[in-house]
Amino acid sequence: MNQDKVLELMLLSSLVKVFADEEPDDSQTFMGSMLSNEVYSFQVAYRWNGAMLKYASIKVVSELTPWITVHTVGLVPSEMPCYADHDDNVLRTAPGLYPDTLLPVGEEGLILLPEQWRSLWVTVDPKGACNPGNYNIRIVYEDPQGAELGKAEFQLELIGVGLPTQTLIHTEWLHSDCLANFYGVDIFSEEHWKIINQFIRTAADYGINMILTPVFTPPLDTMTGGERPTVQLVDVEKAGDRYEFGFDRLKRWIDMCLAAGIEYFEFSHLFTQWGAKHAPKIMARENGELRRIFGWETDAASKGYSNFLDQFLKALVSFIRQNNLEKQSYFHVSDEPSTEHMESYKNAAGIINRNLEKFPVMDALSDYKFYEMGIVRNPIPASDHIGPFLEHQVPNLWTYYCCGQYKKVSNRFFGMPSARNRVIGYQFYKYNIKGFLQWGYNYWYTKYSQSPVNPFYVSDAGCSYPSGDAYVVYPGKNGPIVSLRLEVFREALQDMRAFTLLEGFIGREAVLELAEEGLDTPVTFDDYPRDAQWLLSMRKRINRKIEECAGAI
Repeated sequence: MNQDKVLELMLLSSLVKVFADEEPDDSQTFMGSMLSNEVYSFQVAYRWNGAMLKYASIKVVSELTPWITVHTVGLVPSEMPCYADHDDNVLRTAPGLYPDTLLPVGEEGLILLPEQWRSLWVTVDPKGACNPGNYNIRIVYEDPQGAELGKAEFQLELIGVGLPTQTLIHTEWLHSDCLANFYGVDIFSEEHWKIINQFIRTAADYGINMILTPVFTPPLDTMTGGERPTVQLVDVEKAGDRYEFGFDRLKRWIDMCLAAGIEYFEFSHLFTQWGAKHAPKIMARENGELRRIFGWETDAASKGYSNFLDQFLKALVSFIRQNNLEKQSYFHVSDEPSTEHMESYKNAAGIINRNLEKFPVMDALSDYKFYEMGIVRNPIPASDHIGPFLEHQVPNLWTYYCCGQYKKVSNRFFGMPSARNRVIGYQFYKYNIKGFLQWGYNYWYTKYSQSPVNPFYVSDAGCSYPSGDAYVVYPGKNGPIVSLRLEVFREALQDMRAFTLLEGFIGREAVLELAEEGLDTPVTFDDYPRDAQWLLSMRKRINRKIEECAGAI
């Protein structure tokens, strides 16, 4: 790079993370291709070698300009980028500032800070409305007076074939109490509903088509004996051993989600996490007083709670049928049980299953024995424990990852390369994965939900999980601010849809052969090329073959 030049520019793919104190070492990317209805992103990295300049601006010159948005990539602090025994497929391990937020240009315009590398995130979203062809995209930097400081040109080919609809069921847990906490609004006030709707719509835009639905306050990530703010959608009236249920708020939630593009609903866990030993917090009105009737003090196997669940699930199933949601409803018993919890989980699952025979009941877990013994009908194994489930050809298999999946397998922590985030799209396709779960769409607490945090400043849940595990969106003034990690994961989902499209032309085996062309070993969940260029080149081959096949029709 020529440091004598006042403004240095580099064109980069979406898979490069640009750190302020380091020149990007990836080769430049000057061109790309996309299908007609997908979203394509690239970056323009820049370093300013003069005195700080505010009120600079960006101009986009292209026939695609109406479908192009430009964000600045913001830096977010991380005290805990990784665990001490991390693997070597990471970019950095030191605490510091990591690129993550995608921000609009602020009131002071684009601020050019001296001798720092920063980047612009350029997104092209034609929504199927543009003609196929080759398009030039010129990104022009201008000073406050409109004089050109520098420019970069990118060539984008738009292929006139559309991706098929996403079939993968994808859930990232929405924590509605975190929204109320950060924005300072009452739970289920009109303002809270508005904010929830904004975050759900963003989720749907990024391929999250299932929403965790808090019929009762989810018993997730909570200290034993502690509780999270009540976000219970179902009203309960208690009269002795009999209960009546009101579903007005739940109906509003369902209607809001469907209008936003959500297709599936996972009703919140009906027993506590890590063992299914207790009931979740359940509030009810009794003799005119609203109080907690079940919680940590409730033994999961108690007759009282079992009686409650029998009545509640009967009423909920009736609601589901009245609203034609039978094929869209999923249930949980308890999150992440281990072998030591086998008996308590089995008892809890028995209560659920006798009421929900015709509905999928699923849980995140790691031990194949839960499925082998018939205790979990729909297992969601962790991506680093999925081997036995694949070997036994478990049907309709899901997978998940969280903080524990940090060796070899795909994940999305701040310190990991973006290629490690995106590669899972091919793995989903190759292994015919039907669903994916991740726990942190917007978990803005410290561990066990003990204290709220500001995610712009605390990215590791109070030095509890590697930065990037707990959330992929930030709370902006006018709704969610997305992360580059969420953008890259959407690219993974688009890859999966592209493989499916091509399969319709040439068959599944030919797609797998084309995708893994030139590799010495086949791709698995824990063995795959680390190079971002492999992903980009592989997707280019897929696009070329799609174009060739579509043109032959």
